[in-house]
Amino acid sequence: MTDGLQGKVAAITGAASGIGLECARQCLAAGAQVALVDRNAEALEKACADLGDGAFAVETDLMDRDSVARMLPQILKEAGQLDIFHANAGAYVGGDILEGDPDQWDRMLNLNINAAFRSIHAVLPHMAERKTGDVILTSSVAGVIPVVWEPIYTASKHAVQAFTHTVRRQMARHGVRVGAILPGPVVTALLDDWPKAKLDQALEEGSLMQPKEVADCVVFMLTRPRNVTIRDLVLLPNAVDL
Repeated sequence: MTDGLQGKVAAITGAASGIGLECARQCLAAGAQVALVDRNAEALEKACADLGDGAFAVETDLMDRDSVARMLPQILKEAGQLDIFHANAGAYVGGDILEGDPDQWDRMLNLNINAAFRSIHAVLPHMAERKTGDVILTSSVAGVIPVVWEPIYTASKHAVQAFTHTVRRQMARHGVRVGAILPGPVVTALLDDWPKAKLDQALEEGSLMQPKEVADCVVFMLTRPRNVTIRDLVLLPNAVDL
């Protein structure tokens, strides 16, 4: 693994499991110090213990504005700076619109959109003041291709894409790069509601990816020369025809 993140400090939301945890692991391997941001204190403690030196926990409820306001000061107290912020936390709701639960939609939209945007807003002034930094958002292929069986989730990721592209252009003059990783289906807790038979079939067919494959791409994005930005990186399993 490259040492291209040597001396950097990264913070990753939703880092106690799934893509976030694997991104933390790969950023550590690339030389970064990593703040694992999550609301699950027990899972954070276990994750940091497993990852070892260089990993530290920042317990944060992204749905609570006061908790988000405390996030950056905690990171700076521990590490002194923040070079990379990966807004990764998210939720998934799929299914037929006629059978949907709007309250469930609201919870997902608040996390995927409002909480992501608020957490990024919390760290941007620090990066702008230092004239450097990277912001990565975990989007989805659903952010660029409307997926018929997940209309609300697709809508949330289209919003993430719009935010990514506009904020990238605003922050470029401050030396801050902003980009999105857009994976297809990944084996994470977001698929916990899948029937086991469907999950097993998808794994057998090769239509699911592992979190490490996403994390490798995130580190690739972060280690490009600073005169270039990877605006969107779409990553799909070969068996997915989109």
